[in-house]
Amino acid sequence: MQQADKPKDACGVIAMYGEKDVSSYIYYGLRALQHRGQEASGIATFKNELNIKKGTGLVADVFCPEDMETLSGNVGIGHVYYSIKVSKPENAQPQVLKTSVGDIAIAHNGILVNSKQLVEKLKKAGMHFVHESEEEAVIMMLADEIRSTDSIPKAIKNVSKELIGSYAFVLMINDRVFALRDPYGLRPLCLGKFNDGSGYIAASESVALDVIDAEFFRDVMPGEAVEITKDGFKSYNIGPAMNRAHCFFEWVYFARADSIIDKVSVYEARKRIGWRLAKESPVVADVVMPIPDSGRGHAYGFSLGSGIKMNEGLMKNRYVHRTFIMPNQDARDISIREKINPVRAVVEGKRVIIVDDSIVRGTTMRRIVKLLRNGGATEVHVRIGSPPLIAPCYLGIDMTARNQFIATDGRGVDDICKEINADSLAYISIDGLVEALNMEKEDLCLGCVSSEYPVNIPGEKRRFQKTLEGFV
Repeated sequence: MQQADKPKDACGVIAMYGEKDVSSYIYYGLRALQHRGQEASGIATFKNELNIKKGTGLVADVFCPEDMETLSGNVGIGHVYYSIKVSKPENAQPQVLKTSVGDIAIAHNGILVNSKQLVEKLKKAGMHFVHESEEEAVIMMLADEIRSTDSIPKAIKNVSKELIGSYAFVLMINDRVFALRDPYGLRPLCLGKFNDGSGYIAASESVALDVIDAEFFRDVMPGEAVEITKDGFKSYNIGPAMNRAHCFFEWVYFARADSIIDKVSVYEARKRIGWRLAKESPVVADVVMPIPDSGRGHAYGFSLGSGIKMNEGLMKNRYVHRTFIMPNQDARDISIREKINPVRAVVEGKRVIIVDDSIVRGTTMRRIVKLLRNGGATEVHVRIGSPPLIAPCYLGIDMTARNQFIATDGRGVDDICKEINADSLAYISIDGLVEALNMEKEDLCLGCVSSEYPVNIPGEKRRFQKTLEGFV
C-alpha cells in the first residue's frame, strides 16, 4: 500500500455504563469516531462474563445486528484502530486478559514511549506475553497492583506512575468501567450522559456523544481517572500537576470539525487558523478553495480574512479508501484524479488559492497543483494551516522519521514551493497557530513543528530545556 500523504492518529475509544444494553450505543459511537482509525474495530461488554468481538476493517464491516445480542450487557468499551507501526489482526482492540483478579479489557489511544522497557521488565519477572503489546503490559501491571492494594483506583494510580507517553485509556475490570488520561492531556477524552439519564459515557471526541443522543458533560482532566458508574462519575487524581501538552493536530486535522476538545470548538479553531493565515500571508487571487475535507474550515477562515470568495473547486470521491502501489507515474496520477478532481467551471482562467491543513511528503500536493493547472488555473497559490512539519512524533501519530517530511534536509519554503510547482506557498506561524487555538503555548505539544517534546525522548530535546545538559 502506498503511504498516505497525511498524518494519521492512533485510535478512538469509548466506554459506557447504562441501565440497558450498551453494545448498540457503543457501535454507533465508534462509527462517529471512525475517522480516528479504519484498520480494525472492537467491542467488549460484561454480563456475568466478558464478551468480545473485534476484527479488521471498518465498524460496519466487523459487526452485524446479531452481534449486538451476543454482546449484551450494561457495561462495555469499544475501539477503532490505526497502527503507527505494523498493522496486524491480532493488534485489534480491546485487548483482554483473564487474570486472578478477573477479566480485564483495555482500549488505548496513544503510545507509550517506554513500552519496550515495561515489557522487558515484566518478562524478567516471569510474565508470559501473547502479543508483547503495551496494552498487555498495562493489564498485567494493573492485575498485580490490584492484588497488592485491593483497590482498583489505587492500582490505576500506581501503574500510571510507570507510564511515559500519551494515553487515553478505557478499562473494563469485570463489571467496573474506567477512563483515564495522561498527565499532559496529549490525547483527548471527554465525558457525557444520556439525555434520558439512563447512562454515562467516556469517548475520544464529543461527536460520539452527539450521535447517540448524549449530552457533553466535561473533558477528562489531564492526570485524571474516572470511574463510570450507574450514578455518574467518580474522579481520582492519578498524575502530578504539570504543564499540559495537548496535541495541536487534534484541532488542525485529526478531530471531526463538529467536535469540541478541551473547551475549544474544532471548527471555530480551524476558521481562526485560516483567518490568521490570510493576515500573515496575503495574496492577490480570484478564488479560495479547500482541499476536501479537512481543509474546509481553514479555507472558510482564509476567505473571511482575505475578502476573497470561497468556492468548492475540488470534488472528492468518498468511495475510494485505499491506493495500491502504482506501477508507473501515469497510474499514480490516475489514482489521485480518482480521489480528487477539479471543477473546471470554478478553476478555469482563475488565480486560485488552495488551503489545506498540512503537508507531509508533498507528493499529493504536487499532484493537486498539477490537476488545477491542467484544469485551467492561471496561478495556484498554496496556504497551509499548520507550521512546517520538521520532526517526528513519538506520541501516537504515524510521523516517526525525519525523512518523511518535505520540510527537512534544509529545504526552505521557497524550495518546497518549487518542488510542488506552486506560484506561492505559505504556512501559518507557530505563534499564529497558538493564537488561533486560543490556548497557552506552554499547554500545547508542538514537537513535530518545533523539535521540542513534553516528555523525555532519547536523542531529542525536551521543551523548556535551556541547555544541552541533561539531554537523554
